Amino acid sequence: MTPSPTGSAAGTSPEAPASPPATPAPGLRDFYENPAVPVASGEARTLRQARMLAAALGPVGPGRPAATVLDLGCGDGSAGATAARVLDGHRVVGIDWSQDALRRAARRMSHVVRGELTGSGLPFASGSADAVLFSEVVEHLVDPDSALDELHRVLRPGGHLMLSTPNLAAWYNRGLLLAGVQPVFSEVSLRRIHGRPGSEVVGHLRLYTARALREFVTASGFEVVRVAGAPFHGVPRPLRPLDRLACGLPSLASILLVHARKV
Repeated sequence: MTPSPTGSAAGTSPEAPASPPATPAPGLRDFYENPAVPVASGEARTLRQARMLAAALGPVGPGRPAATVLDLGCGDGSAGATAARVLDGHRVVGIDWSQDALRRAARRMSHVVRGELTGSGLPFASGSADAVLFSEVVEHLVDPDSALDELHRVLRPGGHLMLSTPNLAAWYNRGLLLAGVQPVFSEVSLRRIHGRPGSEVVGHLRLYTARALREFVTASGFEVVRVAGAPFHGVPRPLRPLDRLACGLPSLASILLVHARKV
């Protein structure tokens, strides 16, 4: 039924109260430019991921020049700054599409660049990067396939992809689903949380299990070297020992960490 200019449905009585006009939903770009939207994730995940990459790259030294590491979706730069300390001697470049995030990242990182995964693509030549940190980004993307194509392009042959993302099948999400509760990390609105624990809206569009993520990364032209788990900083304190224990079995962990190499 077509609404009338007042907001009430055509054909109803004039005494019927008009429905309040709906607030327009923000576009994704506007959403991520909002300073109130969180742009940082947990330090435990950052450290685990950076240490995995440091082991893969090795130390800078004779015959082993510094690697160029792109921190794609760097947010406020806190994760990139932590990674830079672990990746001592390697060059870490923060990249984000949000101008607000880049302003904050520039206070923590030596190199920041504005770039997008779609459209014109990243401002880097093909095969110019040794590694990419892709931390808590893929779950926000409308087109993750094109994003991984772009990462594959900028990486040199054999280059490292370190991807992390929340686990749809985390140990507590399995119980929540059995109880008919919306899983943690999933979101049905950009305005507020509905039907699940938590209060922050962060813009998650896609969620992966360990099996799905491994298949997705492999299909995008990468060889998966390792899948590991990391804890989630938002787990209530009494449950954190269980969350750390679950990291031993990545399929149950809160956060999935994937180390892959460009084929």
